[in-house]
Amino acid sequence: MNAARDTIAAIATAPGRGGVGIVRVSGPAVPRIAITLLGREIKPRLATHARFLDAGGEALDDGIALLFRAPHSFTGEDVLELQGHGGPVVLDTVLHRVLELGARPARAGEFTERAFLNDKLDLAQAEAVADLIDAGSREAAQAALRSLDGVFSRRVQEVLDALIALRVYIEAALDFPEEEIDFLADTALLGRLDALSLSLDMLLAEAAQGVLLREGMHVVIAGQPNAGKSSLLNALAGRERAIVTELPGTTRDVLREEVRIDGLPVHIIDTAGLRDSTDVVEREGIRRAWAEIERADRILLVIDDSAGLVEADRAILSALPQGIPVTLVRNKIDLTGRAPGCVEGDSGVEIALSARGGVGLAALRAHLVQAVGYRVGEGGQFSARRRHLDALERTRAAVICAREVLIHTRAGELCAEELRLAQHSLGEITGSYSADDLLGEIFGSFCIGK
Repeated sequence: MNAARDTIAAIATAPGRGGVGIVRVSGPAVPRIAITLLGREIKPRLATHARFLDAGGEALDDGIALLFRAPHSFTGEDVLELQGHGGPVVLDTVLHRVLELGARPARAGEFTERAFLNDKLDLAQAEAVADLIDAGSREAAQAALRSLDGVFSRRVQEVLDALIALRVYIEAALDFPEEEIDFLADTALLGRLDALSLSLDMLLAEAAQGVLLREGMHVVIAGQPNAGKSSLLNALAGRERAIVTELPGTTRDVLREEVRIDGLPVHIIDTAGLRDSTDVVEREGIRRAWAEIERADRILLVIDDSAGLVEADRAILSALPQGIPVTLVRNKIDLTGRAPGCVEGDSGVEIALSARGGVGLAALRAHLVQAVGYRVGEGGQFSARRRHLDALERTRAAVICAREVLIHTRAGELCAEELRLAQHSLGEITGSYSADDLLGEIFGSFCIGK
């Protein structure tokens, strides 16, 4: 695609005070802006000490200037980076001067968007830039870096090449019947479709791991008042996050905490005790609790093991949304003497533990990691997003449909059309096929200056 005609600028470092701050400029006006701002020409790709000058030739700041000439830059355009002092006033002053010289403020993610439009990155790599910035753990950062290096994109391209080759073979037989290529009689054709489905299954499983590493799982702690929900939150968080008292109904609002289990982000939500109440504030807390339960990936239903699974617990269990997995947590086993650990009970998986004593927490952590399908310590993980999973699911469905069409109708045209749809869906991942609104949504989630 053609490079943009205008020049953009933004502060590329995080807001606040710091030792160093960076103003980034990209576009065709960069050489002229650089000469005017610095008062002289500088050599490309050479860090140059310079003063940043105002319209009257007075120094605005003193720092390092770096010039990258197109196409050898992050965006593929001429780029100027001004590394000055990291005070907000200084950075704003330098940015204002750059805008005076003909640049305009950059939109969120516009530098990376230009890198994509100028074929410096594909769409999956561009998204990995944001994932690397937002990474909350070493494992997530490493996975994002692998995607940025093109690991995910190459895996997608391998499957895409096989899909295209199969589609070309079928469409050639349809377009040139005089060549007498009877692809319907080719017994290897179904085998190629099966191999393609298997490759998609493997890629989908790898991408699902990447999504887990990036987004984690949302776990809602629910149950009656005084069952020990807040104590469990504190135990998992490793700090006194929630107020714990002997009085039932202490938690009135939703409390959130994020923990890492073997690199997997787990978003834990503590909720108000579920019961009938006439208290207006408590009723609002209970309403919010049910709203969080509806959005959960997994529910931890906490019960007091000294009382057992009483009728009120059974009522809550029956009212929980269908389709969301539930783990029954038998808390306070320090009072009952029950052995800690994970067992299969009448209502499914049960974890026996003492939140206050910390006994059995290791079993709960291991259960959460296993239940979500997260595989610990895989060195080849790459970051992925839910839109990638959706595209892969649609691709796989189209390939399966192509196989069914070939078996039951022997209609080559319909088989080729399903493969065309599969190619389109798979191309959405790297940006071979992409809509403008999709690009706007992706790059709009980036920070300014990136």
